Amino acid sequence: MSEAAVRRKPRSAPAGATSLRVVKVGGRAQEDPLLVERIVAAWQAAPGTLCIVHGGAAEIDRLQRALGATPRFVGGRRVTSAEDIDTVRMALSGAANKRLVAAFNAAGVPAVGVSGEDAAMLRAARFDSELGQVGRPRSVRPDLVRLLLGAGYLPVIAPLAAPPDGESGALNVNGDDAAAAIAEALGATELFFVTDVPGVKRDGATLSQLDAADAAALLASGVAEGGMAVKVASALGALAAGTARVRIGGSEAIADPTLGTTLTLHGEES
Repeated sequence: MSEAAVRRKPRSAPAGATSLRVVKVGGRAQEDPLLVERIVAAWQAAPGTLCIVHGGAAEIDRLQRALGATPRFVGGRRVTSAEDIDTVRMALSGAANKRLVAAFNAAGVPAVGVSGEDAAMLRAARFDSELGQVGRPRSVRPDLVRLLLGAGYLPVIAPLAAPPDGESGALNVNGDDAAAAIAEALGATELFFVTDVPGVKRDGATLSQLDAADAAALLASGVAEGGMAVKVASALGALAAGTARVRIGGSEAIADPTLGTTLTLHGEES
């Protein structure tokens, strides 16, 4: 993270504007029986202010094993071969996305499921050769999301991406990375990672607040590891890009801003 990025002032909503939250729902968090109810309540309290990005690790694992493949991860990111990409599409853009969309619609919230591939909304570059068909977000075209929000629909986004210009196929993007990039492009005032744990922990205790320096130290020391390390790293990127606040916590924190771990650039709410 550059010194210039660290000095950047977090954005806040313009006067009279409604804050927009990007909510990333992890695969295990989707098994929470209260998740949909809590997102629906947040949408009904402030329609047009939420954008959902979802993962689906368990869904992909099940499908890979059913097809005779073994899931592999490096640094919390899934290794995705050229043969795996259609499996990832089926699990994310298919089963996981449509299950969430159906649940929201059944609860009275008009949800529309899309993939980052649609309209090349999310474009990525290959992460590295070890991970295969895995992408790191490079650009976001937020027009489609804004169009859906403006028409009263809840966008539900699967984290697949179009490859660089001139290439065909798709890239698997970690959902946390995708959510951070989308939050930046939309000018979101909060990025919230919904997980199956109450927040970032140190020595067994959940931390209520972290500034960027403390979060970076957790990464460097290895206290934040695996999937949590990816979330913390994505949070740091979002803060550096101007998102005012990132939170990590369980679904109960969707409606309660005092719950979970709140990460801000300099340890103060903007």
